[in-house]
Amino acid sequence: MKETENIKAYYYFDEAGDPQILGRKGVNLVAEGKSSKVFMVGYLETKNPKVIREALLNLQKEIVSDDYLAMIPSVSKSTSRMFHACMDCAEVRMKVYKLLRELDFSFYCIVARKKENTFRNRFELKEDRLYKYLVSKLLENRLHLYSEIDCYFSTMGSVVRKDNMQEAIGNAIETFKTKWHKENSSQIRIIIQKNSEEPLLWAADYVLWTIQRAYEKGEFGHYNFLKDKINLVHDIFDTEKYPKNYYSQKNPLEAKKIDPV
Repeated sequence: MKETENIKAYYYFDEAGDPQILGRKGVNLVAEGKSSKVFMVGYLETKNPKVIREALLNLQKEIVSDDYLAMIPSVSKSTSRMFHACMDCAEVRMKVYKLLRELDFSFYCIVARKKENTFRNRFELKEDRLYKYLVSKLLENRLHLYSEIDCYFSTMGSVVRKDNMQEAIGNAIETFKTKWHKENSSQIRIIIQKNSEEPLLWAADYVLWTIQRAYEKGEFGHYNFLKDKINLVHDIFDTEKYPKNYYSQKNPLEAKKIDPV
């Protein structure tokens, strides 16, 4: 167990995929190919958000003022507001990815394979319960690391609420206490933020999109480009591979390890 650093850190949370499994008349949307195969929550961790924020804003300004890129519809409609991996054109993505690889942050992610029985028995198919559980599991060993932590959560309808995230953090702290017999004395603050208002959430979105493409499409090009930034991918419901369902620098995420999704 690592000792607490007397420093402030910042965690920026976002999600990828759709937590919904059932559609009208109980149709399994995953089986029908009408929904994502996985739902994931991840966060970007940094001690110096100002540098990252300014770098992303400067890049955005550069792109929007570029005469060639300005001709691309998505630049004026989407990129001018925020970077969003699934909306940005290939030319913009290339610039964002190259910048991200140079910035000082690490990323942690938890992946939930969308198994109907699991979602029904554990969460009663309630999206807020699923999200709360994933945040709690993601953080249970990471809330004691710094004396102060600001947790920024991207808005997600009624699922991401301050009370819900407070409960998730409380559960994570209790799990840590039970495991290590140690109280958590860190000062933890929760902020619910719109993506468009916080550039570090743009960066989190990009990294999550990268991991999602690996799981959903088997595309590892972007993942491999950013792999040095991705410290953890916990494939929590792939229990057959436990304990090797924790992917890290020592146990890299690869297609052969996660198939079939």
